[in-house]
Amino acid sequence: MNIELLGVPMDLGSGRRGVDMGPSALRIAGVASALAARGHRVIDGGDLDIKNMEEIPIGNRHARYMGEIARASGLLSKAVERIIERRRFPLILGGDHSIAIGTISGVAAHCRKKKKRLGLLWVDAHSDIHVPKTSPSGNIHGMPLAALFGLGPTELSGVGGPGSKLDPSRVALVGIRSLEDGERKHLAELGIRVYTMSEIDRDGIHAVMSDALARVTDGTDCLHVSFDLDAVDPTLAPGVGTPVKGGLDYREAHTIMELIAASKRMTSLEVVEVNPILDERNRSAVLAVELLESAFGKRIL
Repeated sequence: MNIELLGVPMDLGSGRRGVDMGPSALRIAGVASALAARGHRVIDGGDLDIKNMEEIPIGNRHARYMGEIARASGLLSKAVERIIERRRFPLILGGDHSIAIGTISGVAAHCRKKKKRLGLLWVDAHSDIHVPKTSPSGNIHGMPLAALFGLGPTELSGVGGPGSKLDPSRVALVGIRSLEDGERKHLAELGIRVYTMSEIDRDGIHAVMSDALARVTDGTDCLHVSFDLDAVDPTLAPGVGTPVKGGLDYREAHTIMELIAASKRMTSLEVVEVNPILDERNRSAVLAVELLESAFGKRIL
């Protein structure tokens, strides 16, 4: 497989500094060489140029730094589309989870052109489906999924074209363990399937992933995986933007990635919220690279 890396050093959507260094941390952890060792050809497309907080005004405090996030998301959407047109697999290195607006909009734009249907597997502690009026913080990394369903400000929902980029029946959220009232309302109204950590505890990760993958691959041609490292328990991945206790353990996280690889359906992937400032000797980025190896075919036997 031809894999093209693209870094998105964005921390404007986050409440904490440092996640903009995530792409560098993943490179230092050896993402390119690890995937090349699996037999893939890896091309590093560098990083998008994104302004930092000191250069720009906050703007609307209910949607902080929206102008620059929208601009960067538009650039990212077009960049992802071009990667796919070059017949390469887009592996996007974040950055906070607001980058999903651009990544998924680019994948969706390609799918619309080719009359293909898109499924989304969202692995995260959070649903990130706030809009500005429901968000307690105004941080846009809690809003990308809402924007992708056409909710919230048009500056965000209009990236890559107007309207919803996703079919709710072909979306699955896995590993969720922190929701707020506004998010619960949006999830219920859209009818999105949410697999919480309680469900994983009860039924096991294999059963949950079998069901989730069946949902997102049924009738779809493309599958995007959006992996927020805070899905993993912070004892294993302390260097993330918004750690929440009670996350995936080491084998559960690898099983998710191994089952994605075994499905042979994934066509694009992003990994987000790696924050080396909060990390211990880059161990979170190292774990993320190990998980990416599993997603791209590393097996025990």
